[in-house]
Amino acid sequence: MHEALSGSGISVFFPAFNDEGTIGAMVAEALSLLPTLTDDYEVIVVNDGSTDSTPRVLDELARRHSHVRVIHHQRNLGYGAALRSGFGSAGKGLIFYTDGDGQYDVRELVNLLPLMTPSVDVVNGYKIKRSDDLRRVVLGWIYRRLARLLFRLPVRDVDCDFRLIRKDAIGKVSLVSSSGIICTEMVRKLHAAGCVFTEAPVHHYPRRHGQSQFFTLGRVMRTAFDFGLLWLKLFVWQPVRRQIPTAWLRKVLAHGIHL
Repeated sequence: MHEALSGSGISVFFPAFNDEGTIGAMVAEALSLLPTLTDDYEVIVVNDGSTDSTPRVLDELARRHSHVRVIHHQRNLGYGAALRSGFGSAGKGLIFYTDGDGQYDVRELVNLLPLMTPSVDVVNGYKIKRSDDLRRVVLGWIYRRLARLLFRLPVRDVDCDFRLIRKDAIGKVSLVSSSGIICTEMVRKLHAAGCVFTEAPVHHYPRRHGQSQFFTLGRVMRTAFDFGLLWLKLFVWQPVRRQIPTAWLRKVLAHGIHL
């Protein structure tokens, strides 16, 4: 048993949307790796309303492997909703997640575990080199720079979805985002809650099947809107709200005036 997993176990989960070409292999790799690390593990896949054969592939995996559980969203609720479902269903002391599209190698989890010392709450991956086209590389760079600057994040690569987190840590924060902005929300709120971060380099691979659901004009515009709204909530509304006397606020709300 790996020392970091002693007495805690690990939940590994994958958010998946139309990942029929990759999710089976990723679950198989997790099932091959985890028994070498601990006897106390589970693999969860959150199917976020996939319209391809992903649901059928996942149900078959769950039927064949007792360690695999599948959560089906009846419709596509968004990446943030998939992560919230994964965190909410994870039952072990450590939680690891990465995307179901195959651009990360789940076996690199072994590089994160030694960094999860008793004083660390989150091990955040960062891409050694992004294996996407130039447009995605540029948009990703802009997003990371703005997120780190505006939200005062303690990590260099907030959109690297390769994370190992203590369940107790994620339990300290309330996540509400349904879009991809949830990663910025999560890292900011965990940092504000006093959680300790460390980072590990991970490889990023070209997408082997399908197309990214994020890099469309509509999704980029929605993310930009959510990005600005999250900043306003965390850095404008919440500080103002904390200064409003609770009794006065309750009185105002009781009269039907919503701030």
